[in-house]
Order: sequence, then structure tokens, then C-alpha cells
Amino acid sequence: MSNEKCRIGVVAPASPMSPEVALKVQALAGSLYPDRTPEIVFHPQCFASHGHFAGDDEARAQALVDVANDERFDAVWFARGGYGCCRVAEAVIGRSTEPSRRKAYIGYSDAGVLLAGLYRAGFEAVAHGPMPQDILRDGGDAAVGRTLAWIVDRAPEGLEPTVGRAGKTAAFNMTVLCQLLGTPLQPDLAGHVLMLEEVAEAMYRIDRSLFHITSNAEIRRVSGIMLGRCSAITPNEPDFGMNEEEIARFWCQKSGIPWLGRADIGHDVDNKVVPFGAV
Repeated sequence: MSNEKCRIGVVAPASPMSPEVALKVQALAGSLYPDRTPEIVFHPQCFASHGHFAGDDEARAQALVDVANDERFDAVWFARGGYGCCRVAEAVIGRSTEPSRRKAYIGYSDAGVLLAGLYRAGFEAVAHGPMPQDILRDGGDAAVGRTLAWIVDRAPEGLEPTVGRAGKTAAFNMTVLCQLLGTPLQPDLAGHVLMLEEVAEAMYRIDRSLFHITSNAEIRRVSGIMLGRCSAITPNEPDFGMNEEEIARFWCQKSGIPWLGRADIGHDVDNKVVPFGAV
């Protein structure tokens, strides 16, 4: 544990967030760390609006570049998911300078696109974990506190329970990982335990995503797959006849990828932190 105060920059490379989130997160940080409250700076871009996005592509990219390249920040925290990271990821990574590599980066859902690209580019402190927007969920304080504990102290308590003994790890939303495979952002996950979660998709879509993921030649080099929670599953008409675990086991067996069981990640307040690589 360090006595130095941590400075965290929050940016929204996808969808916008409300000022209410910033106030709640800053208040929570003050209550959790009264003697060394981390300074959490929400870039004004987080509250911008441009159609679906938190500002146009250039505004979102520049906000992230500004915070990532600023030596005064210790971490970059992605504000929320939504959609839009794929539109800026390559530009952001291409404009990153040396100070950006000394920071931690954390988020999940659509932010997985950026996590993938950063990890591929050799950034060492990249993690899947709760985002500021999660504070609006019932019980969201615990989720946000989990990420703060990882950023501030690299506290192990909020990690997914198998992290550490699993060797190298990585975690993604299924749909997001599906759509970045074969792109310049696809990371090398050879020898990693790959944890996957999903939200608001029908079983046939989960099946199709796992077909695509497990068919990828590079993904077949992982040490195994773990399945997180698949929540808010939309109706399948007619009934698909298999649940998400049965589907995951099917595609693991078909592809020769070891099935390693369930992971404690998902689009919910119980979502745990999964650092990329070895802990």
C-alpha cells in the first residue's frame, strides 16, 4: 500500500455519461480513502454528445490521447461501455507516447476493443473491470470500489478468484471479442486463460459467437476458456435447447480448446477484475 495519492483520468471513448456519475464516484473514493483520496479527473469529453457517441471520433480519440500521454496521471479509467471504441482505437494507440505505457487501463464491455489493442501493443497494466457507470446499478458502490482498489493498491481482493493460479489471463465480452478478431487490434492470447461473458443476446447468438471465437486459429492457442455470466438473455423462438454453459462446452470440445469452468465476470455489480497477462 502506498501513501501517495493516485491520480486517475476518466475518458469516454464510446457513449456519454452523466455528471451524476462523476459526483457519486468521487464521493465514494473520498469515503474509501479518507487519508489519501485518489484524485479522479473526469475529462469534459465524458459529458459531450454527438449522436450515439460522447463527442465525435476525433474528440473522443484526442481526450484519450491527452490523458494517456499526460505524466500526471497514473491510470486511465474508461467511463462506460456502449459503442464507439473501435472507431478510435487504432488512432489512439498510434498517437500514444512513452508516458502512456506507464499507466494502468481498465474497463470492460465495448472498452475491450481498446484493452485488446493496448495489450497487443505491449502495454503491461491492462485489465477488465468495473467502470464508473456501474455506480448507478444497485450495489454499484462495491463494483466501483473493486476497481479503485486495483488501481490504487493493486489489491488482490477484487480479482477474479482464479487469477494468479491460472497463469496468464484475459477477459472479454463475447460479441466484442468476436468483432475484433482478424483486425489489427487482435492480441496474442497464446497460453492465456480466456474468460468470456455476454449480455442481452439470444442463445443462438451466443452459439454463433462461440463458433467464431473458437474457430480462430490464434484463439485455439489459448490454454483454455472460462465462461462468465450471460445475463438478460433475450427470448429464443423456438427454444434453443441448450444453455450457455452447454454451448460453451460444445464449442470447446469441437475446437479442442480446454473447458475450464465458470468465471466470476459479467455485466453486473459482481464483475471481478481480470488483469491481462500474468499477475
